[in-house]
Amino acid sequence: MSASPSPSRPASFAALYSAAADWARTDGLTWVYLFKALAACFLALGIAMKLDLPQPRTAMTTVFIVMQPQSGMVFAKSFYRICGTLVGLVVMLALIGLFAQQPELFIVTTAIWVGICTAGAARNRNFKSYGFVLAGYTAALIGIPASQHPDGAFLSALTRVAEVVVGIVCAGAVSGLVFPQFAGLQMRGTVRARFSAFVEYVSTSLAGRNDRAQIEATNAGFVADIVGFEAARSVAVFEGPDSRMRGGRLARLNSEFMTASTRFHALHQLMNRLRDTNTSGATVAVETLEPYFKEIAPLLAKSGEPVLSAADAAHAAAQLDAYKAELPKRVRATRAALETQPDAPLLDFDTGAELLYRFIDDLHAYAATYASLAVDTHERERWIERYEPKTNAIAAGVAGVRAAIVMIVLGAFWIATAWPSGSTLTLDAAAVCALASSSPNPKRTAFQMAGGTLVASVMGMIAVYGAYPHIDGFPLLCAALTPFLLLGVFMTTRPALAGYGVGYCIFFCFLAGPDNLIHYDPSGTINDAIALVLSMLVCAIAFAVLLPPSTPWLRNRLLVDLRRQVALASRAGMRRVRSRFESGARDLMFQINALAQNEPELKRDTLRWLFSVLEVGNAMIDLRREVAALPRDARYAKSMPWRVTLRAMRDAVTTLFERPRADRFDRALAATTDAIAAVQQMLATFTPPREERHQLQRILSQLHFIRTALLDPQSPLEPLMSGRADASEGVRHAT
Repeated sequence: MSASPSPSRPASFAALYSAAADWARTDGLTWVYLFKALAACFLALGIAMKLDLPQPRTAMTTVFIVMQPQSGMVFAKSFYRICGTLVGLVVMLALIGLFAQQPELFIVTTAIWVGICTAGAARNRNFKSYGFVLAGYTAALIGIPASQHPDGAFLSALTRVAEVVVGIVCAGAVSGLVFPQFAGLQMRGTVRARFSAFVEYVSTSLAGRNDRAQIEATNAGFVADIVGFEAARSVAVFEGPDSRMRGGRLARLNSEFMTASTRFHALHQLMNRLRDTNTSGATVAVETLEPYFKEIAPLLAKSGEPVLSAADAAHAAAQLDAYKAELPKRVRATRAALETQPDAPLLDFDTGAELLYRFIDDLHAYAATYASLAVDTHERERWIERYEPKTNAIAAGVAGVRAAIVMIVLGAFWIATAWPSGSTLTLDAAAVCALASSSPNPKRTAFQMAGGTLVASVMGMIAVYGAYPHIDGFPLLCAALTPFLLLGVFMTTRPALAGYGVGYCIFFCFLAGPDNLIHYDPSGTINDAIALVLSMLVCAIAFAVLLPPSTPWLRNRLLVDLRRQVALASRAGMRRVRSRFESGARDLMFQINALAQNEPELKRDTLRWLFSVLEVGNAMIDLRREVAALPRDARYAKSMPWRVTLRAMRDAVTTLFERPRADRFDRALAATTDAIAAVQQMLATFTPPREERHQLQRILSQLHFIRTALLDPQSPLEPLMSGRADASEGVRHAT
């Protein structure tokens, strides 16, 4: 009897195919990147040798500096590296021309320039930061060796730039042509996942299925996602016309997501505060508003399924637009019915209804922008607001001063000892200080780079004095270098070993990279290796001793900057103020979290401050816009008492957030209550037209919301109101 085919065979084949596909998406991509990096390295080495450039290893080193898994990252990094290299070249030629005969002045001015560039790198983000790094590092890389032979400085500088450009072009060509990985494609998945996650978050929160821990975790994830999305967007524009045509909409999407998430959190918090108040008026307000909230989730679904694609988002945007158009009329009818009840909680209802309308409006804009991504061109592309990171100027200045001090100390040591490798010691310190200053833990980064360089020194000695004498020809040279370089590139793909990998790859090329005319000088190689490791250890010590970034001092400064975002919302010009406020607050939150990786309590406390700042700051912006939109009328003049009380309220609240104290809390709360009373009194003196009355009611709503945010028992301001009667009463409205 013939054997029947095994039923397990198709299942086994399917399992094998699934495992292979999973490997291709994960470890497979890693191996593709490894071989792309090696291919770019050998291509740059071969071209530099063919062009008879004096140091082809510089082209090799450049490849490993700019090589990234995604093509857009390589293009962006290459662009800013070329810009930084050219700027550094011009500055260093000027310094050599001025101080070639005065080594002390040359070292001091070079250190000052490196310090300025390091401060610029710490002040900026993403690959703009890298441009500042290269402007400083290139000046030292070109200038310090060239200063030993000023008569050939110009030719030496030009050949060094040529070597750098060869490395950049080879890295970009291999990354863009060989199995390219585009950030734009990844962003499509990110946009879809974030929109779906936000829809799910809104739906579950409105249904009461999210506790505070889940809300905090979700919002912390949103913060990281917003910062990462902006970094990816800044890279994607280098990849091709498709990403550039959607660049404005992607920036707009990020901005609208920030606004919508802040608005929803404010609405959700207000309802929670009203529920916790336990008064009959608050209960009535909640019961009146809740039916509207139950109508939101179905608007975000299509045929009962959550919104996923851009086409689905277009359907959701149309539903939200129709709902928004009907909402004011329905709210007015509900309010008219509520006015007939004794002691009606009109202020609570107005505040909740206003936040609801603004949330629907922001959510509609977010959905409409997401839907517009389905086409190449769209009117929503015209968007002038951008994500603006916020960096502490003092911290950036400290990074610059630290780099300058390290360079001056090592330069003085070089001049005093006349150590042949002193130039390597000094120029490497410039690179390490600039590169490590932008990492969350620069001391650890510098130390890891030192460890990687130490391993590279041993491997370099083996390659130069063990392998090179026994090979002949370029193919054998590539084969001999492959195992050495593969080890370093592999380390860069592992987050825990990335610092070691960067140090290994860069400085293996520096020490063991072949030149057209190889010099076998063991003592010189050992001296250079010692200089490299020593400079990194000195940098690590400097990061640990000279105002280290991981100290509570810097975290406290960043937290002060976070609270001062309320001052930006209250006092800055109205043009682009919301995007500056939203992005700045989240960027500061992201920086604090990066410095507090193992401190969950600090992260939780910072998140509470972020919530409070976003709630009060957005209410301030809305309040200012409503006041600015009032018609020209003597009753609304700036000199009127109610306008004076509004300014006093803004100043008092801003002062409270700048330096929280119990007395300032009392003044801010009293000023807010006075402002509410002043607007109510002004409304009682005349009957304005309907639209003006609605504007004044919206002003009242914003004032009332600020008061509820100040009195929130879960706010970080809660310790300042301990013992107050208002604290136990929660968010009782000021009528």
